[in-house]
Amino acid sequence: MRRLERYILREVVLAWLAVTSVLLVILLTNQVAAVLERAADNQYPRSAVLTLIGLSSVQNLPIVVPVGLLLGVVLALGRLYHESEMTAAQACGVGLGRVYRPITALAVVVTALLAWLTLDLAPRAAAHTYQLRSEALRSGQFAPLAPGQFRSFGADGVVIYAQDAAADGTLERVFIKRARGDVLEVALAQRARHEISSDGLLHTITLYDGVRYEGVPGSSRFRLVRFAEQVVPVRLPGLAAGRQRVEAMPTATLAASSDLAERAELHWRIALPVMAIALTLLAVPLSRLRPRQGRYSRVWLAVLIYFLYSNLASAGRVWIERGVVPERFGLWWVHVVLIGLGVIVMGAPLVAARLRYRG
Repeated sequence: MRRLERYILREVVLAWLAVTSVLLVILLTNQVAAVLERAADNQYPRSAVLTLIGLSSVQNLPIVVPVGLLLGVVLALGRLYHESEMTAAQACGVGLGRVYRPITALAVVVTALLAWLTLDLAPRAAAHTYQLRSEALRSGQFAPLAPGQFRSFGADGVVIYAQDAAADGTLERVFIKRARGDVLEVALAQRARHEISSDGLLHTITLYDGVRYEGVPGSSRFRLVRFAEQVVPVRLPGLAAGRQRVEAMPTATLAASSDLAERAELHWRIALPVMAIALTLLAVPLSRLRPRQGRYSRVWLAVLIYFLYSNLASAGRVWIERGVVPERFGLWWVHVVLIGLGVIVMGAPLVAARLRYRG
């Protein structure tokens, strides 16, 4: 590889890594908030939170890499055009093939990496994520009540709070709220015992020396009941394994399946690597700037093309699931449409200029 090609490759790689890192951080910020919210609601162990965040980053990489590569090429070549480096190279006889060569080599490597991510690593990360969530949720079901913390669980929206706990595990000064239809019950007790069944699905809270308020919110009618002992059973929903989600299924299983949803997932996994190399090839002519044009003037067009591309691919995936588009066509028509549209958009100004010149 000649010096100019190495220079172009270095600029593109640096821009691609920078853009991909920024986009990944933005996506992870939203994912971290979602993971922390889910962990707080379901009492996940602390050790599971960081693992879930790491697995989320692996699942987001196939989405970030194609757009990062597109913007990296546009930004890198846009700088070379803006600072007249590309103009000087072309004046010395450098053709478009010399520009495409290092970028195509990078696109092939990135596409191979993306194919491994989408076809193998990301599904395994998704499967591990669902398994970890199930284990964390089950661990939270077995967790005893801790003093000084509100705990909510059960289909009835039971909320329990204990101010303190004795050495033998007895909870002291306990607050409990639960809904039974339209009736809201609030109980205050001096002491309480918390017991968990062997399967973790039944929590029994026995209240001692307390008072219970019953009524319909918004109504002036309520009932006050004093009790020496009251048992509050809380039944948690079971952790049914159910059908494995398609994003966590191995690619070989999807390839052997005849289910439309699973076939649509297979075509989506194949489309992401193809999208990366198609966007890279479109980025080279897209980054060409006219004299005195700003280096970021084509970024908005690159973002627009990516959103059209990704949204059309997502729509095509749904159409395959619903049988609107024949499954044998896959998402290949999306790549053809976008490449054709890109050629028309970028080639129209050149054709118009030649027509004006001849006129």
